[in-house]
Amino acid sequence: MSEAKNPLGLSSIPSVSSEGLVPVGRRTSLSSYLAALWNRRHFIIAESRAKMSSSTRKNLLGYGWLFLNPLLSVLAYWFVFGFILQTSRGIDNFVGFLVIGVFVFGYTGKCMTGGTGSIRSGASMIKGFQFPRAALPISTVVRNFLDFMPTLLVMVIVLAVVPPLEVITWRVILVIPVIVLQTFFNVGLACLLARLGHKIPDLTNFMSIVSRFWLYGSGVFFSIEDRLGSHPALLEAMQYNPMHAYLTLVRNSLLYGVDSDPKMWIVGAVWAFGLLIVGFLFFWRGEENYGRL
Repeated sequence: MSEAKNPLGLSSIPSVSSEGLVPVGRRTSLSSYLAALWNRRHFIIAESRAKMSSSTRKNLLGYGWLFLNPLLSVLAYWFVFGFILQTSRGIDNFVGFLVIGVFVFGYTGKCMTGGTGSIRSGASMIKGFQFPRAALPISTVVRNFLDFMPTLLVMVIVLAVVPPLEVITWRVILVIPVIVLQTFFNVGLACLLARLGHKIPDLTNFMSIVSRFWLYGSGVFFSIEDRLGSHPALLEAMQYNPMHAYLTLVRNSLLYGVDSDPKMWIVGAVWAFGLLIVGFLFFWRGEENYGRL
C-alpha cells in the first residue's frame, strides 16, 4: 500500500494494489483453494463436533443413542431378515455378518444424505462468512466419522461377546485401511452430491430412496454370492459395487480372519481415490454458484 502525493504536496487517499486480491465468491486456483481448506481444518473439526453435540444434547440419554441406535437397528434387521425371511441360511455367524453390514454401510449412507443437503443447510454461513465451501460437505463426513467411532466400538464388542465367537487374527488391523478408503470415498461422494443437491433441491429426498436401494444391493443382509449364483453376469457386476467391496474386506479381516481377494482391495482403492478426485474437482468447479441460494 502506498500513499500518493497530489500536485499541492498534500497526502491523498492511500492506494491499494489489486495484486493478489480476489473478488468475494470468485473461485480461486486449486492450490490456493486446498491451502485455504487446510487452514480451516480446525474450524471443520470444531463445527463437526458442535453439530454432533447438538444432535444428542436434546435427548435424555445423550451420547448413549450413538450406541443404542446401531444396536436397535441390528436387532430389527435380524428379526426381519434373519428370523422371518431366513436370509441367514448358509452364512457363518450371521449376527456378526449383519452387525458389520449395518454399521459400515450406515457410515456411508449418512454421509450421502447429509452431503446432498450440506450447501443448503449451510446457507446462513455461506452468506455471512468467506471460506472454501467444500468445508461444508467435508464437515458432514467428519461429523459422521465421529459418530461412527462409538458404533465401531459397539461392533467390536458385539463380535467379541455374541456367539459363535470368532478367532481374532492379525488381519484385524486391515480394518483401519478399509475405513480410511471408505472415508476418502465418502468425502468424494459428499462433495459430488453437495453440488448436485445445490442445483436440485428435491435431490435430498430422492437420495434417501437411493440409499435404501443401495443398502439392499450391497449384501448387507445376505450373501450376494449365494443369492446371485445363478446369475453370473449380475454377480460379476455387483463385484464392482464399492460398498460390497468395503463390507467384504471388513468381514474377512475382522469376522472370518481370512485373506480377501486382491480384486476387492483394488475395487475399494479405485473407487476411493477416483471419486475423491472427481467429486472434489466437480464441487470446486461450482464454487462461485454456492452463494446464490
